Amino acid sequence: MVALLLVLLLALVLFGAGFALKALWWVAVVVLVLWILGFFFAGSDAAGTRKRWYRW
Repeated sequence: MVALLLVLLLALVLFGAGFALKALWWVAVVVLVLWILGFFFAGSDAAGTRKRWYRW
């Protein structure tokens, strides 16, 4: 009985980790797309130099 509970718990943990990793991949893809779009839409200021669209 304890072994069955441990196997079910392990399956639940692995399923949760798999879902979390897949969700993190989608978040990473969205951030990458926004980062790339930021370079195209950053534009330039009055002096002709490129503006920074990030704060770091």
